Amino acid sequence: MLRVRLSCTLLLAATCLLSGADASMEKAVSCHMGGVQRLSCENGVISVVAALYGRADRETCSEGRPQQQLNNTECSQQGTVDVLRTRCDGKKVCELSVTDVQSPDPCVDTYKYLETSYTCLPASHLVTCEHSFAHLHCDEGQAILVYGAHYGRHDQTTCSYRLLASEVQNVYCSRPTSKVAESCDGKSSCTIRASNSVFGDPCFGTYKYLEVAYICQYLT
Repeated sequence: MLRVRLSCTLLLAATCLLSGADASMEKAVSCHMGGVQRLSCENGVISVVAALYGRADRETCSEGRPQQQLNNTECSQQGTVDVLRTRCDGKKVCELSVTDVQSPDPCVDTYKYLETSYTCLPASHLVTCEHSFAHLHCDEGQAILVYGAHYGRHDQTTCSYRLLASEVQNVYCSRPTSKVAESCDGKSSCTIRASNSVFGDPCFGTYKYLEVAYICQYLT
């Protein structure tokens, strides 16, 4: 049986790949009423390092706010980083509404913000339209390690050719899936169909696509 030479688990893949590399940290800040936070990677895919919803200082998102709304600098929502990682890891672009992390209120009467730190992980990024087949491939002597996979829709342009407007309208449909990793990890090549029969239907009536980020690890 082939063994993949891994110096870390999948959850730590980003850390291992970025060690020794010149990877810069990106930061996105959305104030309490800012609406949507957007993370993006021109090269590679998103790897969320840290996330805070609450307040850790008196300066961030403080313009025009009374001092009493800024005094509590030990305010944080539990589980925020898990939400960001679930929604964004492995994507090239990720948009998240602040309302997705602001309930329950971690500190009433404090003006809060969402701050996310992330890096861009060097990985292959694959998008496959619904009913088509995704082909993951590594060179000889290497094996697939899936970093992240999502099935659904998070914009109106991807896989939209000749579709009705109603079929691409729902952009809050994408959800993570472990099925790609279960089927492909450790193999040199892998084919999986982007379909509801494989991943379930996260949004009836919406035309979906499969988004996969993966790396190739050397075999021993």
